[in-house]
Amino acid sequence: MSMIREMVEDAFVDPTAKTSILKPYVMSHGTLECKDLSASRRFYEEFLGLEVVQHGQRSMALRCGLKFHVICVAVGDQVHPMSYLTHWGLDVRSREAVDQARLAALENTERYGIRKVADAVDQHGVYSFYIQDLDYNWWEIQYYEAGYQHSDIFDFGDVFTSSLSSSS
Repeated sequence: MSMIREMVEDAFVDPTAKTSILKPYVMSHGTLECKDLSASRRFYEEFLGLEVVQHGQRSMALRCGLKFHVICVAVGDQVHPMSYLTHWGLDVRSREAVDQARLAALENTERYGIRKVADAVDQHGVYSFYIQDLDYNWWEIQYYEAGYQHSDIFDFGDVFTSSLSSSS
């Protein structure tokens, strides 16, 4: 049985990259920035048809169909391309797998054009590190000890209502 089916009974796709260096069991999350939560939420729900819950004063979570979510962070007029906040996440099976992936990233910087490899740390409930790829995209390789992190965010629903908006 694959790890994703052990962690989440209703997963639809098993990973197929068997010869890759990294062996993530799921692409779990990503982050993007927005100028105004209210305006962005309206677009995500009414036009794109996404499910949205606001779980922080300046942040909300988006999802559609599968247990993959995107966190949208309001940054006002400071919206800019790619930073640590605009990363994509890959989950692995253990802390050791995080460390092995970090070592592989360091060993393969030239081969794959990896620009930066951060230290592995315990933060926001996971053990992880970040790498910046050749296109300046950020990737977080993480291990979540409690299992599959996705459900925890949506189970709580809206905790905050939007209190920040930009004046136009």
